[in-house]
Amino acid sequence: MPAIAQYPNYSMKKLYSFILAFILLASASVFSQTRKLPSVDLKTIDGTTINTSTFNNNGKPMLISFWATWCKPCIEELNAIFENYSDWQKETGVKVIAISIDDSKTAGRVAPFVNGKGWTYDVFKDLNSDFRRAMNVGDPPMAFLIDAKGDIVWQHVGFVEGNEKEMYEMIKLVAAGKAIPTKN
Repeated sequence: MPAIAQYPNYSMKKLYSFILAFILLASASVFSQTRKLPSVDLKTIDGTTINTSTFNNNGKPMLISFWATWCKPCIEELNAIFENYSDWQKETGVKVIAISIDDSKTAGRVAPFVNGKGWTYDVFKDLNSDFRRAMNVGDPPMAFLIDAKGDIVWQHVGFVEGNEKEMYEMIKLVAAGKAIPTKN
């Protein structure tokens, strides 16, 4: 009689243990891998092409925010950040990069809109949503925090008043070289 038939529970337990161990190891390796910015061409608000691989802040944090001129929460988020931006820069050296996901119909509004707001962020247009797709951005606003090594270490979706305080706390941790706490 085959060994499997003699000890059916033993072999099934081994199989389940093996599967569980494999799943745990696979998920641990996925979560331990760092995520880098994808390389995508964008346009500056004056029409110059730039690749995201050139995004750099000399070892200081970067906050990349996806937004659109038609998105009220996006505008609220960028306005809230802008109210504190000079202080944030002095304390942490953070650079904010605003990525407009306006399409070809509304992209012409981006430069006048940004100039009217007086935002001093680096602003780029993702006209074909290539960067948006590569970063897996659904509905805006969505923000990503990048550390000194260029790793994406934190992300935030949506905006309500006060979220900018949480963002700043994360920026301060990254600027100090500390790890972002994981959510339970």
